[in-house]
This record gives sequence, structure tokens and C-alpha cells, in this order.
Amino acid sequence: MPEALPVATIRTQVTVPLTFSDGYATTVRVFSFKGLVDGREHLALGLGDWAGALDRLAVGGEPPLVRPHSECLTGDVFGSQRCDCGPQLREAVQRIAETGGFLLYLRQEGRGIGLYAKLDAYALQDAGLDTYQANVALGRGEDERDYTVAAQMLATLGVPRVRLLSSNPDKAEQLTRLGVDVAERVPTGVFLSPANADYLAAKAAKAAQTEAAEALAERTPDRPISQ
Repeated sequence: MPEALPVATIRTQVTVPLTFSDGYATTVRVFSFKGLVDGREHLALGLGDWAGALDRLAVGGEPPLVRPHSECLTGDVFGSQRCDCGPQLREAVQRIAETGGFLLYLRQEGRGIGLYAKLDAYALQDAGLDTYQANVALGRGEDERDYTVAAQMLATLGVPRVRLLSSNPDKAEQLTRLGVDVAERVPTGVFLSPANADYLAAKAAKAAQTEAAEALAERTPDRPISQ
């Protein structure tokens, strides 16, 4: 049974023109919220004909394309190539604008451990650990991101059903558990560079491990209770 979510409300909304470094430009409707469970300043960006996408969903049409994107200062703003976050953000904005939908910009840097801790993890990665092992070595979880606020934001925007733009099975699992109907998971592109090859390999291995565990759980029947 889906978890019950506290109700959030829209705090304000404003139209903002965006231009990326490669010249791609679009206009977004930016929503801020009150009542999000973690109290952080998360944003929803309505892209393309997002209002039309909501109208189509309301009459049983295709759900809007939605991407929960976790903040990455180094990648999104400074163009770091140690990860693929910046290219994924750029890709998501254009793909969602073409169909109409939402990008949820979530303030959970470094898989939820924060900016300074992420930089500490970088130092451990330079010593040979992968991105997940480094988090654990710092005494943190492999991935501490929580998508409760994403589910709250979608409920507030009137989006109970989504096409999820993500290659991360954990996002789909969490959103489903929180009551969001994930009609389809649409994979993101692969943005490989010499600087992020090990990072992407670790991400791919982790995603495959998660999906294999989920598939095994679905195939394994519940054991009868011993009398």
C-alpha cells in the first residue's frame, strides 16, 4: 500500500527563460512549494506544453515525461566531467520540453550526503574507491537520496502518473512506493568521457544489481509459515 504523504502547496510560480552553454534555449515555469517534508528549497520546472500534458493526463492520455534530477553543483554549474550530471540535466530539459512535462530539481547533492562530503568522497575515489564505496567509507549510505518530496511535488502539481526519465531503478521503486504510478521508465543517454568512465561503470553495475535483486524478489514465492 502506498505511503501516505503530507500535503504540500505551491508557494509561488514564475516564468524564467533558460539558455545553455551550447546555445539551446527554452522557457520554463518554475514552481516553489510549502510543506515539503525535509524543509529544503526544491523546485519543479514545467517544460514545453506542460499544461497541455496535464490536460491530456486528466482525460486518460499519455502521462507527462518527468525527471527527478538531484542537484550537482560541480556538474550542473561548473561543468565537471567527473560525473554525467550536467549533460543529463541538459538532455532532460530538451527532451521534456519537446513533449511537455516536469523536471524536479532536488536539493540533495552527492547522493544526499552534501557538497563537502561529496568532495571528501572524490578524494577517496582518487585513492581507488568507487563512488558508492567512497560514501560508505565516510560513514554514509551508498545512496541517501529520498524521493518523498518528489512525490509530494507531483501530487501538488496534479501528476499521479508519469513517464519517468531515468536509468536509475531506485527512483522508480521509491516513487511507486510513494503512490506515483510509473507507467514507463525512459532511459537517459550515456555521456561518457575519460574522466567519468569509472563513475559510469559503477553506476551501471549498481543499477544492474538493483534490477536483478528486484527480479529475484518478484520470482521468489513467500515461504509457508511453519506450523
